[in-house]
Amino acid sequence: MKKIVSVILLFVMAVTLLSGCSGSAGSSDEIRIGVNYELSGNVATYGQSSVEGIKLAIEQINAAGGVKGKKIKLIEYDNKSEAAEATTLATKLMTQDKVVAVLGPATSGAFKATEPVARQNKVPIISGSATADDVTVDDKGVKEYVFRICFNDSYQGSAMAQFASQGLNAAKAVIIMDSSSDYSKGLADNFTKTFEAAGGTIVAQEAYVKGDTDFNAILTKIKGQDFDVIFVPGYYEEAGLIIKQARSQGIDQPILGADGFDSPVLKDLAGAEALTKVYYSNHYSSLDQDPAVLKFQEDFRAKYNKEPDAFAALGYDLAKFVVDGISRAEKIEGESIKNALAATKDFEGVTGKFSIDENHNPVKSIVVIGLENGEIASSEKFGQ
Repeated sequence: MKKIVSVILLFVMAVTLLSGCSGSAGSSDEIRIGVNYELSGNVATYGQSSVEGIKLAIEQINAAGGVKGKKIKLIEYDNKSEAAEATTLATKLMTQDKVVAVLGPATSGAFKATEPVARQNKVPIISGSATADDVTVDDKGVKEYVFRICFNDSYQGSAMAQFASQGLNAAKAVIIMDSSSDYSKGLADNFTKTFEAAGGTIVAQEAYVKGDTDFNAILTKIKGQDFDVIFVPGYYEEAGLIIKQARSQGIDQPILGADGFDSPVLKDLAGAEALTKVYYSNHYSSLDQDPAVLKFQEDFRAKYNKEPDAFAALGYDLAKFVVDGISRAEKIEGESIKNALAATKDFEGVTGKFSIDENHNPVKSIVVIGLENGEIASSEKFGQ
């Protein structure tokens, strides 16, 4: 009987040990970071590019010895461009995978949806591209576990209004916005305020909703009006078609947008010829001759055999920013990492040098990209 009891005890101990291993955060020589991005669905190109940049950065960090003597292990999931799925995955990453931080999602809506999970589990979430004004703050104040390394929509909308009035000498503008998108509405509001403050006039504001494909009625309506520029604060899926159809109708005024234009699919939808006199705000310019930018471009091409876009550059900076925070944190756990990220000063990234302000936003420059025949022909920085 004693022998049987001993065997049973040994079996129970073995099962307990195995259970402990399966629920652990990983081996003691690794640090787990979650990746919660849009790898399929409506805005998949944003997530795909971001994750390519993240992986390149982590590969380089690990090759250089990692951080605090440990290698970084990415735990990667596809949220399918759905806010509900992003929330589910954030919960899984924090409670089951035991990550110390989560990178992404890319879009504001999906990223904001994961904030309650971050707060509950005291794990910081950081986005490279969630630009909505209320991403890091709300009426209750700063969201303690939320950070981003991109500028916000207020700044984008204002910058494009300044570019229109100062860079293009525009006095009259038309806005074509996505009324179903907080991103689009926020940009439109801030463009309007800044443009009118500079003495400009919004002669018309038209609306569409996500998924629309025929914009000819809107364009016919505005074609006969007197205006200097069109501002389209939307994502590439609709913007590409708006630009194509506008040019087909003979509307040749400059068309302005924001970082939602930044996708190779824009050219596929609009056609290269239509993408002339098109300008949009962005986080990064491939024309930048900074040695760090050139090295990043070289490394990205070597790994992926293609040119990096702004989302790839933001993903790259995002990973390095978080690892920099981990390197300065007192402990490798969410609370300490959160405090280190909040204290970041003069971080040197390929999308610019920045410090984190009291609202967990970066203080950095914006770039206005100009396209000619579908290719980047110019870039102009606006400093903060």
